[in-house]
Amino acid sequence: MAITITGSKLSIEDVVRVARHGEKVRLADDALARIKKCRGLLESKIEAGETMYGVNTGIGELASVRLDDEQTRDFQKYLIYNHAAGIGKPAPVEHVRAAMLSRINMHSKGHSGCRVEIPATYEALLNAGLTPVVCEKGSVGACGDLAPMSQIALSLMGEGECFYGGQRMPTRTAMEQAGIPVPGLQARDGLSAINGSNLIAGMSCLLLYDAERWVAQAEIAAAMALEALLANMRPYTSTLHELRGFAGAVRSAANLRQVITGSDLLSGKVQVKVQDAYSMRSTPQVIGALRDAMAYARTQVEIELNGVADNPIFLPDEDEVLTGANFQGTPISMPIDMIAAGLTMVSVLSERRLNRLLNPNLSVGLPAFLTKGAGIFSGHMLSQYTADMLIVEQRILSAPSCIQSIPAAADQEDFVSMGMNGALKARQILENGYGVLGIELIAAAQALDFREFTFGAGTQAAHAAVREVVEHLDTDRPLYKDHNNMSDAVRDCRVLEAVESEIGKLQRSW
Repeated sequence: MAITITGSKLSIEDVVRVARHGEKVRLADDALARIKKCRGLLESKIEAGETMYGVNTGIGELASVRLDDEQTRDFQKYLIYNHAAGIGKPAPVEHVRAAMLSRINMHSKGHSGCRVEIPATYEALLNAGLTPVVCEKGSVGACGDLAPMSQIALSLMGEGECFYGGQRMPTRTAMEQAGIPVPGLQARDGLSAINGSNLIAGMSCLLLYDAERWVAQAEIAAAMALEALLANMRPYTSTLHELRGFAGAVRSAANLRQVITGSDLLSGKVQVKVQDAYSMRSTPQVIGALRDAMAYARTQVEIELNGVADNPIFLPDEDEVLTGANFQGTPISMPIDMIAAGLTMVSVLSERRLNRLLNPNLSVGLPAFLTKGAGIFSGHMLSQYTADMLIVEQRILSAPSCIQSIPAAADQEDFVSMGMNGALKARQILENGYGVLGIELIAAAQALDFREFTFGAGTQAAHAAVREVVEHLDTDRPLYKDHNNMSDAVRDCRVLEAVESEIGKLQRSW
């Protein structure tokens, strides 16, 4: 069933369904009415000769330049041409689709002044599976994602390229094949299509959706490592975390307990230390901090999805035009910077548990580097090297983007969010995180093979899921296939699905 676009109820999950899974969309009737009403206000003001930014004036430093009637007609076309100035490889199709959906939802609020044909064309493109080719880099995250959104807007003139039917082709050809009319651009239409941080918002939706599933698998990997390291389980009791009060830590501890339920570690059959290292017993506090950050980021991103991010903004009921900076990406770029750093933080914690699994001085009786033939064999010694490399790259990428503004447009646009940098690096940090968790899962499964007690039901399910991908390491073999295959399995949530199938759904961050 198609998702109805109303301007007020779009969720991260809706974006994932449309961007990644091809769900159809439909503009609500009342949304269409609002768009038409707002367009009527704009046209009446043009007819009255009022000066309006980006309609009959230039933009940026050229905002004081008044355009005549002929220039007003041509301006939107040239605006899109000169702003389609990105660089680099094409952005993933799902990112572009997410941006288009975000822009449609914003238009449906009825404050942008564009013709109804603009969001209706994007609706048709999404439903046909026709996606404009958009360079991955070029946005500074203020005045909107101007460069990438302009490449999308080329489709409104039947120009540019697109992906359609598994092929890259001229957009006009694809639109003709799909039976989608080219609406062209009239006054205001071009600027209304680009003046918001919609690609950042769309990418943030997909990132948060995926990060939520990654962090659940981080808890599963932690539970496996805790069992393998004969952890004292008292630090994971609910009362301890409720007394402090952080919701993320309460949820994280609950997930760890759920995975380990049924383990001999909980029954007293296995002797444990009085107190474990920080990398073990502070797992709920650390992962919980990321969960709390994710809950906040979700709130910010969904506000952005359902807000009016444009300039100027038209108020039909008040017969008023407001100019401002609702295109500014900082409200979502700052939380995404925080999520990026949090993903790195949890990856660092994972590597510290990996170190304890591999180091015979710390592993409570496990063989050195998890091999019985230490000396002739090196076991998983080099797996730690790989995890360390990935984490160092994560650390390098964790510097915040939102403080990296470089002025542009003759200093008229003298503070920008650099949110696209933040979204891109957060995605790379998460990609590395799949590998880091994959390596911990491999090591934890290997370690559990050397233990002889009853594990928790969730731990057993996770171990079985790992063993479907990676065999026990008896004698040394090249590990790169194991690393890559397990990284892919984490990305595909195979461990999470196996565990939740056995013990029920783990708690999420919201």
